[in-house]
Amino acid sequence: MLLDIFSFFSPIIQFLTFKIIIDNIFLKQMSDYGKSWEFVEKQIRKKTFGILGTVSPLGRAHTSGIVYGVSPPQEKFRLYILTKNDYFKAKNIQKNPYVSLTITYPHYWLRFVPAATIYFQATARLLQFEDPIPQEVFKQKRILRLVIPKGEISKKEKESYVFIEIKPKKIICHGVGIGLLKQRKDHEHTSYFVELPIDKR
Repeated sequence: MLLDIFSFFSPIIQFLTFKIIIDNIFLKQMSDYGKSWEFVEKQIRKKTFGILGTVSPLGRAHTSGIVYGVSPPQEKFRLYILTKNDYFKAKNIQKNPYVSLTITYPHYWLRFVPAATIYFQATARLLQFEDPIPQEVFKQKRILRLVIPKGEISKKEKESYVFIEIKPKKIICHGVGIGLLKQRKDHEHTSYFVELPIDKR
């Protein structure tokens, strides 16, 4: 008899346990940070990989995976990418400064769930390799230090590298900081945007 009762309630117990775990992991983030600029900025700083979109002089879209660094907190909010001046993305930006950047946030424990994303359109410009701000930015994380050329490099090689400086204004988020249960119930309203504070533009 007791075994039958336990068997009847077992799926319910499993579901409630799963719900509690999901609430604690995913909803906590929302209750702690909300959808403020400070929260979104923190999420961007956590990552280093994104998808950069540029447009060729012929109007053709071009995307590439990149690693990025973020300007120091006391500076205006900018993202920096190291590349070479003969790469497509650098050539495209020389002709057309309008770009897009997408950053993904996979659910590592629940891989079947679509990733949350942060996306924005922005303007970009090319900076010299020796520019002090991106040079300092790329010293802050190990993955970025691996990208920077090591040791003494020739003047010609230095001139072949450029930093891309990206200046966003409005940042669009989907599912970032929103619990999975809420997303499931109201999927259409899990996107929101934040604008950079005036002093960070």
